[in-house]
Amino acid sequence: LNYIEMLINNMGGRCPYINRNQTKNLIATVGNGSQIFAFAGHVDVVPSGEYSKWKSGNPFSLAKFGDELIGRGVADMKGSIAAFLVALQNFIQNSKNNNYQILLLLTSDEEGSAVDGTPLMVEYLQKKGIKLNYCLVGEPSCTNILGDAIKVGRRGSLTGRVNVIGKQGHIAYPHLCCNPIHEFAPALAELVNFQWDNGNEFFPATSLQFANIKSGLGVTNVIPGELSVDFNFRYNTLHTVSDLQQQVERILKKYHLNYTINWEHSAKPFLTKVGRLVDASSQAIHSVCGVYPESKTDGGTSDGRFLVDVSDEIIEFGLCNGSIHQINESTTMHDLSCLSNIYQLILENLYISTII
Repeated sequence: LNYIEMLINNMGGRCPYINRNQTKNLIATVGNGSQIFAFAGHVDVVPSGEYSKWKSGNPFSLAKFGDELIGRGVADMKGSIAAFLVALQNFIQNSKNNNYQILLLLTSDEEGSAVDGTPLMVEYLQKKGIKLNYCLVGEPSCTNILGDAIKVGRRGSLTGRVNVIGKQGHIAYPHLCCNPIHEFAPALAELVNFQWDNGNEFFPATSLQFANIKSGLGVTNVIPGELSVDFNFRYNTLHTVSDLQQQVERILKKYHLNYTINWEHSAKPFLTKVGRLVDASSQAIHSVCGVYPESKTDGGTSDGRFLVDVSDEIIEFGLCNGSIHQINESTTMHDLSCLSNIYQLILENLYISTII
């Protein structure tokens, strides 16, 4: 972030830090125009895994093999941050229109708890009364080739943990016990097979997946006294948190289970307004890559779930995501160069072009 601060200062920008609990967040601003565009990203990365499995030998030192670039975070998402900085510099040098205000919202808490990063910056913007006209999150959005997809929204994420209480005892005397595994099995089957919805124009159908089931003492002659399960909804805009919770509890109560349930809601679903930003981005991608991107809402959660509260229009667009979080995470110099050109064209389409 210190290096990025130096670059922004050289462009005539200003770079206040908004930090909390050892998390550094940089809000850089270039220009004073009335139309505000923000590029949002993160500089933190997931753990590397074993160094010996990396082709480069050191995942935290960028390695080049021909056109390929290898390193932890090169696609998710330091590559897109670098591409945008180059695009911003070129845009400023070539622009004769000064009616722009461009923000960089960079956090070091996206891959972690996401508590002291982007949510804190959103609070700062709200207190300052700053509303973003356009926001582009540089997450790796593409699947097969650069430019094949932009994210125009994301699904919500709701996690539940159910504890079913039974009665422990000798497995040879089931009439003296209450087996929580047997008790929960019918509810599990119904929850797994329940059709929550059929999706809509932009979102796939809501998905419920069980992640963990834990019960028993590790022996074969004891009926357990308790069962715990973890599950997660990735849900679309056809649902609210409340109606999903109520439907789950209706099914659990149907089978007269003795249970407790705890919920954690980590992301609400959102869908951007399809307007100038989508048009400007699609045109820029087609100009550079020769393809028109598909609008998608799949994948995991992103910081877009926070930024939507301060943005009129918001999309995610970045590099290909096929290797992110993997050993030998990679991109190519060609894709990085193209991505920078796309970002520059997006800025030009928004601030200079009259065709939008």
